Amino acid sequence: MIRMVVVAGALLLGAGAVMAQQDIAVKQDNLMRAQGKSMYGVISKTVKGEIPYDQKAIDAAIAQLEESLPTIPSVFATNPKEDVVNATYGSSQKIWQNKADFDSKIPPVAKAVADVKGKIKDVASLKVAYDSIQAKCVECHETYRLKLK
Repeated sequence: MIRMVVVAGALLLGAGAVMAQQDIAVKQDNLMRAQGKSMYGVISKTVKGEIPYDQKAIDAAIAQLEESLPTIPSVFATNPKEDVVNATYGSSQKIWQNKADFDSKIPPVAKAVADVKGKIKDVASLKVAYDSIQAKCVECHETYRLKLK
């Protein structure tokens, strides 16, 4: 009987660890999705003419990026060693193999956002801002993001 309780307890701890790993992966995915919504769902679509120019939406997207970018190192502090179930993109294990390099990619993106904040007034200036920010995002994504599907 004691042995069954110990085995059951070990199984519960194992299940809890798997859930904790998935929670970390989901938190990381949610952060990137929120940034993607600002960058690609608002800014890029506006630049492409897919949605009308809306200064409030652009300002909100820039503010979201500005606020969330500095949280990347702490959100990616722990390696969940798994991807979000059914995710399209995931995190490369290279993040935790070279965390200092990964973390070093964030300040240039934050600077690009800060440099354009308050300067976006129309689609033309938004395109310049988008290109500037996107160039810095890609530097990280090329190494540290994996396409899963």
